[in-house]
Amino acid sequence: MRFRRKKKKKKPPPIVRLAHRFGWYPGPVAAYLLGWVEAIVEAVAIALIIINFVTVHMYVPSESMIPTIKPGDRFFVDRISYYFRDPKPGDVVVFYHLESLKVTGVRKGSPADVAGLEPGDWIVYPGDPSLGVGGEPISHLLVLKERIRAHRGEDLVFTVLRGEFPRAVRLDLAVSVPPDADDLSDLGIRYKARYARYVKRLIAVGGQTVEIKGGKVYVDGKIPGFAAAHTYWAGDPRMRYGVTPTPVPEGYYFVLGDNTMNSYDSRYWGFVPARAFIGEPYFRIWPLSRFGPMNGYFGSSKW
Repeated sequence: MRFRRKKKKKKPPPIVRLAHRFGWYPGPVAAYLLGWVEAIVEAVAIALIIINFVTVHMYVPSESMIPTIKPGDRFFVDRISYYFRDPKPGDVVVFYHLESLKVTGVRKGSPADVAGLEPGDWIVYPGDPSLGVGGEPISHLLVLKERIRAHRGEDLVFTVLRGEFPRAVRLDLAVSVPPDADDLSDLGIRYKARYARYVKRLIAVGGQTVEIKGGKVYVDGKIPGFAAAHTYWAGDPRMRYGVTPTPVPEGYYFVLGDNTMNSYDSRYWGFVPARAFIGEPYFRIWPLSRFGPMNGYFGSSKW
């Protein structure tokens, strides 16, 4: 005698089973619709995950890239291209940069406390722009460490913002540096770093030498074609990179804004590490008058 195997009863979709757990037993039509809702939600979630890996949205508030990119522009960034090729001079690039440090705590009786630093302050510039760091690749934190060590036994001026933006008050606070201090913690400061996305033009890569003179930028002694139409300014005493021949270390990049009279870039804070690069702008979504592909993508003109 042959026995027929009983077919296993098909399990309802997870969203329907979830409804059962809460005491709701939807009918066939409602269950069918719930199944579609679940499928759509899953598809959207997968799409968002994929989009997060291949692109990112960016808003530009500043004038640093005029006329290439204007204040108020919104666009998407291609995060994939630099997985397959290295950034090259002339590229307009988006990267992360350590913008400021938020003070989260100040040890009572410490040099920072005596100077008047308070939790909630933003350290936006680490003082004394004339102090060098030996030409090595730098970051905001590394600059601070070098300056703390250089000012042992002396005062170091911190520029901070206090209060809510945009009404924050700018203060210069002189912090007494102990003779054995090495970093911010030795001054009694606890902090949290804040990173921001920047968009600039890549001027030089590791192994090249960059210099700004006579309003032009020179890379290995020559004016690059992409830079010929721009005027580059090097008259701010806080600028420490590119104002004299500056070798770019391997694994780092030198970047400038196209509107250098109003750009905070490598002239001030040095080199951008390769790991900080995100990608290239490729599709502008605002303003609508300039909506569409950009920067050489999908047949658009290359900047």
